[in-house]
Amino acid sequence: MNIRNIAIIAHVDHGKTTLVDQLLRKSGTFRENEEVETRVMDSNDIEKERGITILAKTTAINYKGTRINILDTPGHADFGGEVERIMNMVDGVLLVVDAYEGTMPQTRFVLKKALDAKVKPIVVINKVDKPTARVEKVLDEVLDLFIELGADDEQIEFKTAYVSALNGTASLDSDISTQQESYDGLFDLILSEIPAPEVNKEGNLQFQPALLDYNDFVGRIGIGRIKSGTVKVNEMVSCVRLDGSIKQFRIQKLFGFMGLKRVEIESAQAGDIVAIAGLADISVGETVCNVGKEEALTVLRIDEPTLKMTFMTNNSPFAGREGKFVTASKLADRLFRETQRDVSLRVEQSGNESWIVSGRGELHLSILIENMRREGFELQVSKPEVILKEIDGVSCEPYEDVQIEVPEESVGNVIEALGNRGAIMDNMSSVNGLSRLNYTVPSRGLIGFMTDFMTMTKGYGIINHTFKEYAPVQGVNVGERKLGVLVSMENGKATAYSLGNLEDRGIMFIEPGTEVYEGMIVGECNRDNDLAVNVVKGKQLTNTRAAGSDHTVVLKRPRLITLEYALDYINMDELVEVTPENIRLRKEILNTELRKKHDSKK
Repeated sequence: MNIRNIAIIAHVDHGKTTLVDQLLRKSGTFRENEEVETRVMDSNDIEKERGITILAKTTAINYKGTRINILDTPGHADFGGEVERIMNMVDGVLLVVDAYEGTMPQTRFVLKKALDAKVKPIVVINKVDKPTARVEKVLDEVLDLFIELGADDEQIEFKTAYVSALNGTASLDSDISTQQESYDGLFDLILSEIPAPEVNKEGNLQFQPALLDYNDFVGRIGIGRIKSGTVKVNEMVSCVRLDGSIKQFRIQKLFGFMGLKRVEIESAQAGDIVAIAGLADISVGETVCNVGKEEALTVLRIDEPTLKMTFMTNNSPFAGREGKFVTASKLADRLFRETQRDVSLRVEQSGNESWIVSGRGELHLSILIENMRREGFELQVSKPEVILKEIDGVSCEPYEDVQIEVPEESVGNVIEALGNRGAIMDNMSSVNGLSRLNYTVPSRGLIGFMTDFMTMTKGYGIINHTFKEYAPVQGVNVGERKLGVLVSMENGKATAYSLGNLEDRGIMFIEPGTEVYEGMIVGECNRDNDLAVNVVKGKQLTNTRAAGSDHTVVLKRPRLITLEYALDYINMDELVEVTPENIRLRKEILNTELRKKHDSKK
């Protein structure tokens, strides 16, 4: 059978997953009466809620006797490592670009990976039905980006398709009136432009996993493309490990992909994208070969973590009330199980009941915490910290490329705030009342910045960032919150009377009736020092009544605390307590007197 292997790459939210939906529908992969939800490739609950792709997904369709394997890749910078490895599995990419937003930081990032891997690009301008679409200008931006990234003559001669993935229409002409409810033009473009895999079906077996999956029955599953030879179920094969050693194993299961299903197959040949189970600790970048004919492929690069956090068992006074899994052994087991699936995650034991977990960014780690919370785990986590590296005897920290779009009235505040965080402006431009700012910022300067940014831009600002490089540490002290917090000094239930009396001291995070404990953070102070407060004190009830004394207390709405907000918000001496039902902020030292003594020594 003829094969085409393609990846769909784009900036986050430019419509990759919606486009894959349409490719599956228009190719007749689903039965006519089959009920299929939208964004079918986003299978994880968090992916559905946030509208982002977290894990690369593999699917396949048949069109005119050709099997087209499609990989839907993540668009967010924290998951960029997967994009790089996927380029090793495909011969072409569909670069999806929003017809209004044009090229964005992640467009540059994913296109650079594709051009470096020498795969054939087809540009898909999506959302052409938008009233604000600027199709011709965006196409010029894409061409400029290709030239800027050093594309060769063949890559610059890319073909273009114009689609509205949401409406299910497509055309090979930029004139929107030519849009049709058929994707045949795009499918034909894939067949004519994307080359078939250059592989040797008669050679010795070479298979290299670029992605991992895990299930409890067969352990780790390696997903990748067979570079050469054939493979069968129950065959004995060798694995050339990353350290050069060789381990033999039997192939227990072999999976292919069709539509949304992973299907068991008996054999596969060079060019096929398959999943192999049988070696419990198979790793990305290793090579599976025929026994006695071991030839290792070039090892794939895996992105190093840039951010770390400490995960701990919950030791607050409310520990064990709300979660199913609260012990150190359960927590350790879950964290190490995650490393089986996620090659960019590192977990090290740092104490009896604490672990240092390193990942590629705040989103990467917060999604792990959110998944654990939904599974019934209780835990505490510290403030995220950047990972420093020693390079040629110099201490270096990670820097990010940041692109910001804000309404012009907010520009001054954003420039000032970033200046205080050690950011260097690279470029600034204005279009239609929006300003686009490009910065190089130390990663720690972005920790805790999102909350301030959304407030400064009244929610209208857009910020995107990707890892750029490690460079010498700057002396700027950034990443700590300026304002202090209101900390409960008693255990009990918060009363409306106490909260009403404290409203002029700051902004509350809790409402009347919320259970609190000593050391729990209940609000933000309007000064730069922490304040111990009593939120459980009730009104003294007496026999005497004064005229006008019985007003109903009308409280301001408390600030909503989400997991991302909490991780951004806390300082180094604070923790986030995460349970299936609540997210609480607390001081590391709960006892008020001990905390005051500790703070006075600083």
